[in-house]
Amino acid sequence: MHIAIINGVNLNLLGTREPAVYGNGTLADLEAATTAYATQKGITTTCFQSNHEGALVDFIHQFYINSLGQPAGMVINPGAYTHYSYALRDAIAAVGLPTIEVHISNVHAREAFRHHSVIAPVCRGQICGLGKLGYLLAIDALLADKV
Repeated sequence: MHIAIINGVNLNLLGTREPAVYGNGTLADLEAATTAYATQKGITTTCFQSNHEGALVDFIHQFYINSLGQPAGMVINPGAYTHYSYALRDAIAAVGLPTIEVHISNVHAREAFRHHSVIAPVCRGQICGLGKLGYLLAIDALLADKV
C-alpha cells in the first residue's frame, strides 16, 4: 500500500506557528514520524506540503495517476483550505482514493469559521484534536479499511 501524507497552507511553519496550539515539532519531524510508522506497517509514503491550492490539486491528481493498479490512500491536513476549498474537495472526489482528513488542533473548539469542513464529505473520516497522533491513527484507519 502507498499513502500520501498531504499538508496544506501554513503547515510548513509547524514548530514556530502557535506552538501552544500546534506543538513544537516541525513539519520535517511530522513527516519523519509518519513515514517511520507507515514503514513499520509495510506501507510506503509520499509526503507533500504546499501553501498553494493548485499545487495541492496537482499533487492529488499525480499521486492518483502514479498509484493506478496498487492499493493507495491519502491523509490530508488542508489547513485553512478545509473551510472553503471546493477545488481540493473536488480533486479528492475526482480521484476516489480513500482519504482521511486530519487536524492537529480540535477545530470544533476553536473559532466558529473552523467548525465547517468542505473536505469532510468526500473523506472516509476526520480526526482532529489529537495532535500529530491523528496522522498515525489515519494511517491505521486506511489500513483497517483494506484499501
